Amino acid sequence: MDTPQKSLDTKIDRIRSDPSCRDFILVDAKDADMAFGLAAPGTSSEPIAESQTFRTIESYREQILGIVEDGHIDIMLMSASTNAQLTIDWQIFKSSSVTPAVRMNDTTDIWLSAGTGSYSTQPPLPFSTCTIKEAQHGWNPMEEKTNATKSDTVPGANLGLFSLTLNDQATVDQPILNAYKNFRLDAEQSKFKHFLEIFYPNCHESRSQIPDLDRFIADQATRCLAGIPQKNRPLFLKIPYLRPAVMEQLAAYDKSLIIGVLGGSSGTTCDAFTLAANAKKYGARAAIFGRKINSAEDQRSFVRFLRAVTDDELSPDEAVRGYHAELKKKSVLPKRELHDDLLQTPRV
Repeated sequence: MDTPQKSLDTKIDRIRSDPSCRDFILVDAKDADMAFGLAAPGTSSEPIAESQTFRTIESYREQILGIVEDGHIDIMLMSASTNAQLTIDWQIFKSSSVTPAVRMNDTTDIWLSAGTGSYSTQPPLPFSTCTIKEAQHGWNPMEEKTNATKSDTVPGANLGLFSLTLNDQATVDQPILNAYKNFRLDAEQSKFKHFLEIFYPNCHESRSQIPDLDRFIADQATRCLAGIPQKNRPLFLKIPYLRPAVMEQLAAYDKSLIIGVLGGSSGTTCDAFTLAANAKKYGARAAIFGRKINSAEDQRSFVRFLRAVTDDELSPDEAVRGYHAELKKKSVLPKRELHDDLLQTPRV
């Protein structure tokens, strides 16, 4: 069977050749096990016992299988362990238009274990559990023992996410930026593509002292990319949804720069669909949703209606109503009544 064209490659080429085109990249972020541990798969609707309130990693991966099979997304972002099983062992992406990707660093600010809130509030330290070779091959092949590393084709993911959390503190920001530089140089040697995530500052002191957090993110992104030659840049950015004026300015600043927004907390269904629509309206051409998809009553239906919004086929309100109609058709109990799910949560 011939390998189908990856929708990501097609869309990247079209967006770069015509920034005014309406193509939009959707990413399902199923890499939460790199941060949350037991809680990563989400809460189980039918706990087996009082102590088993969360889904299993197997059920988490079953959701990935179904979403990849449907083909409404362009990228499936996973942990290295999930990638090794689904991409290499099970080869679920071989006959799919979806591109597999791996989270390539897990800095200390995403060490979100239960029982402690300390890591997430401290200035982050750079750290990466996974290596590029592990993402590509599921292990670290030695150059003298295999020719696999010399091929342009790898059995695993050849795309990764690298994340930066900058706090306007030179002593902690500089090591993280150095880690990104070292990763990028390794990626170039391994012909490994990546996209770049830039978070809001996680330290309360930094957040309170920066007068304009949205400009801080936009300026850090453009400043960082200014030092990288075009052919070695990330495929696209993953940043918080900034206020419209800053989003538009960032999109206009460099037409070759593809902007993607992260989803954040789950919220209502209207929150998710409206965020995607507004992001596209103000210049973004990608959305990376994790908790918003994972907390949905029916993830596969949710993603289908999310795609309809990003493809300009439905308005957010129409998509919410259609999603609820689908839940009713499948006898799935919604978490909220329709009129509540049509409301937007105030943005924090």
